[in-house]
Amino acid sequence: MMRLKDKVAIVTGAGQGIGRVTALTFAREGARVAVADINLAAAEKVAAEITDSDGEALAVQIDVSQLESVEAAVAMVLEWGERVDALINNAGITRDARMHKMSEAQWDGVIAVNLKGVWLCSKTVAPLMIAQGGGSIVNASSVVGIHGNFGQTNYVASKSGVIGMTKTWARELGPSGIRVNAIAPGFTMTEMIQSVPEKVLDTVKERTPLRRLGDPQDIANAYLFLASDESSFITAQIISVDGGLIF
Repeated sequence: MMRLKDKVAIVTGAGQGIGRVTALTFAREGARVAVADINLAAAEKVAAEITDSDGEALAVQIDVSQLESVEAAVAMVLEWGERVDALINNAGITRDARMHKMSEAQWDGVIAVNLKGVWLCSKTVAPLMIAQGGGSIVNASSVVGIHGNFGQTNYVASKSGVIGMTKTWARELGPSGIRVNAIAPGFTMTEMIQSVPEKVLDTVKERTPLRRLGDPQDIANAYLFLASDESSFITAQIISVDGGLIF
């Protein structure tokens, strides 16, 4: 069964990690996928993986923190795909430091991508979805956006903010047939956590009932469910995909 057959999806941060796996998963499920990333070469590589497997993909360069870039990218997708059925706001960065040692640049950079970027992409796509009669927006929050985490004031603030925006937009856009949900991943084996000491990761595993870290496919599967018609009566929800992590 092709769960996204004939749908057009934008996946931000799709050049690597969870975004890459999500783009490939969506393509396998029949979607036409706009592989959006600030690194155009990485986006093109993922798009080529999709087309080499007989899928349909468009590589798009996007800086989610800049409205001009977002509008240009969405315009490209609209010209290519003629509609946008699913927006996966997956792009995100970290710039970790303890609160009193965090620089203003570290704060601003994370908030610009992880929070403002989600808003800019959604505010640009929402009118298209309203005009076409519906769609699904899925935002990337995090388990730390719910529980907090040492050394990640900026990241936690951005991911907590995403939860608030998700619930607000579900109310605002629901009457137009647009569902808005968020995923809150736990610690997932991507490039983003390669710098985390092995001792810390072992502790996370011990605190996780399923005794492992997440795999990008775990998150991609949740994105897939929320983008598909299988979740047609689900909105305003924050779904933790964290193996039951206990902080």
